[in-house]
Amino acid sequence: MIVGILNVTPDSFSDGGLFFDTEKAIAHAKEMIQEGADIIDIGGESTKPGSVPVSEEEELRRVKPIIERLRKETTVPISIDTYKPRVAEECLKLGVQIVNDVTGLRNEEMIRVVAQYKAPVVLMHMKGMPKSMQENPVYTDVVQEIKEFFKERIQAAREAGIQDIILDPGIGFGKTVEHNLQILKRLGEFKDLGYPILVGTSRKSFIGKLNDGAPVEQRLEGSLASMVIAIMNGATMVRVHDVKPAKRAIQIADAIKYTG
Repeated sequence: MIVGILNVTPDSFSDGGLFFDTEKAIAHAKEMIQEGADIIDIGGESTKPGSVPVSEEEELRRVKPIIERLRKETTVPISIDTYKPRVAEECLKLGVQIVNDVTGLRNEEMIRVVAQYKAPVVLMHMKGMPKSMQENPVYTDVVQEIKEFFKERIQAAREAGIQDIILDPGIGFGKTVEHNLQILKRLGEFKDLGYPILVGTSRKSFIGKLNDGAPVEQRLEGSLASMVIAIMNGATMVRVHDVKPAKRAIQIADAIKYTG
């Protein structure tokens, strides 16, 4: 399943400002749908390393017009990328189906909102918060620690009546290059938790570092390679900027994975 990324922010790490205009954002969402996106994930606040939070009002001002238009003009499910309960609730009222919470439902009020609306939720792992998460992240065993985090958050979600859970190990969110590689290599270790796994490697800095310092606009090949590895190792959903090439790569990966 392909989740197409739509950042309506002035400062996201790879496409900040590109789709800050409503008409451009709508056109890009429709283009991703045409190219094969199964879900559109809308974000109104950058969560890149070092980013500064925006107010609820500003985040809603950015995303609401996009959601309203997409709900009228398309039928593809919409996900809201937010960790703020009020933003999530307002968006769910507008017809958003999925909440993508980079803090993994660590806010009790967010648990209440997701449970009340019976929304599917993405539980993402992040060490710290975006502003400081890349300042020397340390793990004894990154995969095991993420797994323990997931067990704890799954229990909290289920106790609140939330059943529809997706797990995202949070590539690039409080992780070094080596941590990211370990997660992708050992992704299968999350499968016994019994929930779908979402992976987002698209254009991230670890790809640039491994590709001789490639800038954001030159990270497509690395993004596709890491995405295919994730799929082969158990990811059932991938979050991408470049839907058309991702779709083609997935067709080949799936053909190999499910042959014979």
